[in-house]
Amino acid sequence: MTDANGREVWGLSGKALVRGIRTFGRSVTGLALPTDIGDDHPGDGVRAAGLMPDLHGLPGVSPLVDGYSGLLGWLERNFTLRRRLPGEDVSTPANLIDFAYDWRLSCRYNARRLSERVSEELGRWRESDPSRAETKVVFICHSMGGLVTREYVERCGGAEVTRRVITLGTPYRGSLDALVTLVNGLRPGFGPFRLDLTRFARSLPSLHQLTPDYACLTTAGSPPSGPSGLQYARELTGLPGVDEALLKDAALFHATLREAKAGVAYGVEYLPVGGAMQPTPTTAEVVGDGDGMARLTELLTIGGTDEGGDGRVPRLSSAHVGAGAETGRAAYTPWEQHGSLQNNSAVRWAIWGWLTPRVPVHRGPEEGGVQLGVSVPEVLVEGEAGTVEVSVPQGTPGHDELAVAVCVDEGADRTMRNLGAGRYMAPLAGLAPGAHRVRVSARHAPEATVTALVLVLEREPEAGGE
Repeated sequence: MTDANGREVWGLSGKALVRGIRTFGRSVTGLALPTDIGDDHPGDGVRAAGLMPDLHGLPGVSPLVDGYSGLLGWLERNFTLRRRLPGEDVSTPANLIDFAYDWRLSCRYNARRLSERVSEELGRWRESDPSRAETKVVFICHSMGGLVTREYVERCGGAEVTRRVITLGTPYRGSLDALVTLVNGLRPGFGPFRLDLTRFARSLPSLHQLTPDYACLTTAGSPPSGPSGLQYARELTGLPGVDEALLKDAALFHATLREAKAGVAYGVEYLPVGGAMQPTPTTAEVVGDGDGMARLTELLTIGGTDEGGDGRVPRLSSAHVGAGAETGRAAYTPWEQHGSLQNNSAVRWAIWGWLTPRVPVHRGPEEGGVQLGVSVPEVLVEGEAGTVEVSVPQGTPGHDELAVAVCVDEGADRTMRNLGAGRYMAPLAGLAPGAHRVRVSARHAPEATVTALVLVLEREPEAGGE
């Protein structure tokens, strides 16, 4: 994102990620939003300049994501799609369009901006050749981008020109991480940086719209209002850090989308992709922190069952809900983490099948694959050691006898230690400051690879040091 003078205010990508976090921490006050922003823009001159090409993110506010350049390049190489090249006139027709948005703002606001962009680009493409007059749009969306697109399709007139919507890790029913950030604040995990981004995070309408739209909380002395003895966050009063008006508006946002039927009326096909088998916070317990303030303790289970997810979005949330969901396709669930879904080979194979009429090439048996659940710390401080932990379900043949390997960036594979009962472990140490990709695979089934993303922060000199 850039400010009114064209200076970059959010571009934490690649090697600049660590340095950018420190810069962002100093300037974050200027990106906080007024309490009455609603579905509007604050008029601060900040705008989204383009998709992030490389590994990027701000832990706690947004997940680490492995960039989008690879996906765009793959689409261009494998289909009759072309982007507008650098230097080409903006009026040049193109049929592979990226849409960047200001992730601080309401999904409703960004859906209106998407509507303007689609009208402009689709109109230009249709007018460029008579054979394109009936062209419709296919969306491929990651994470919150799926909610923005769904709002456009269902509430902003987009259903008439949309053929299908493919969503990767979209939190249709919200994500517990968003609620935990609001309640517990955004201070932990930054080691010597000691950044406090709490006020910034709590000012974001988008973060409230990402909170769970399902009963997800347990608290002593309060009657359950949802299944499995859980309560809805919007029904609890006194949760610190939560703007109750924004939380209720977020509930209205989700309810309105569930009830919308424009997509059904125009035959829009939703194709949700969600990650599976990764440890994913799904519910939380409301507890006191010793100072009389409530905090949330994350739980991996709901109703006593660990359903997993992509490490960020629970599996129950990544499936399309609302009108048409009962007749639509079930969520396609690869064994991958949230920030790497768009680069997962199985996901790209599914996209290829959805976008081409050609008969897929036979790949061999689909059953009996190795399911790897991977847990890796998202943030480490320079010199701090972490652990890569892998779990394999008991239903997998030889689940406790596999040769599981881990590779950091482009380094050599290391065999992980077998702890028994389908659990494997390897130390994660000696990483230089910056962003790293940790790939885990079973040696006899390298196609079943899970990619986790880790950010290592520079250790600040101690006070009084050289």
